[in-house]
Amino acid sequence: MYESFYNLQAKPFQLSPDPRFFFGSRGHRRALAYLRYGLGQGDGFVVVTGGVGTGKSTLVQMLLAELKRQRNVVAAQLVMTQLEPDDLLRMVAGALGLENEGLSKAALLRKFESYLRKQRREGRRVLLLLDEAQNLPARSLESLRMLSNFLDGEQPLIQSFLLGQAEFRDTLASPRLEQMRQRVIASCHLTAFEEEETRSYIEHRLGNVGWQHDPSISDEALQSIHQFTRGVPRSINTFCDRLLLYGYLEGLHEISVETVEAVAQELNLELQDEEEAEGEGSSAEGGSRMARLERRIELLEEALSATRDGLNQALAERYG
Repeated sequence: MYESFYNLQAKPFQLSPDPRFFFGSRGHRRALAYLRYGLGQGDGFVVVTGGVGTGKSTLVQMLLAELKRQRNVVAAQLVMTQLEPDDLLRMVAGALGLENEGLSKAALLRKFESYLRKQRREGRRVLLLLDEAQNLPARSLESLRMLSNFLDGEQPLIQSFLLGQAEFRDTLASPRLEQMRQRVIASCHLTAFEEEETRSYIEHRLGNVGWQHDPSISDEALQSIHQFTRGVPRSINTFCDRLLLYGYLEGLHEISVETVEAVAQELNLELQDEEEAEGEGSSAEGGSRMARLERRIELLEEALSATRDGLNQALAERYG
């Protein structure tokens, strides 16, 4: 849609984590350094926390992309929910390809230890990357710590990376998890971007898809984007994607502060519509502005299609 209008090779602000778009802000470089440090140590737990949308999942994808180039690493990535200890153990076993149906906890632990020792004998390391770790209750985290008791001499047979939202720090501060805290070898907390980082982030993502300053974005517009999104990467992605769509629909090649404010107003009105619809128990009006916007897109695409068809027919008649 707007990609062809602005001669972009792909959508620059997609929401799904993609290591190709990794932006090395000061905080994200620090977090990635901690992950790499922990990987080099091969021991204990590495903890990365941050608010919603600050880029934790992108960090995981970045690390996984690096691990794929290492044949001596077996990595399992899981997104956590409210799992009890036994369910967590079965989920970890399943992620590693271990059969666990119908096995008692003791039998599953024996199978798990046997698997870890086999990987070690064959020169491979086993890593767990657990996202949304704040969803795990303390008793399940304690069960996870128990897995780190599987040793080869003094070297643990498994290492875990825990990524969670800010409240996960409070969970780890619990007296019940003191032994786990003692095994955390590195931890860091991701925050939102500063204003200059927001600007660099936007230009970085646009540059990755062949942006040639079409559309141009004024300094005031970039400042306004930072204020509206508060520098949260996911919010920036959502807002800028909508901003480019708006620019495409309006035929703009310059993004001004007025353009940013218009999009911000649209988004705020849509949010109000949704909240009102939820309050009234009806979805008929909620999202009505989005429906109108989608209809505008459909009409524009129909017009473009008709123009192409007319041009092709004219060429065929002339050169037929």
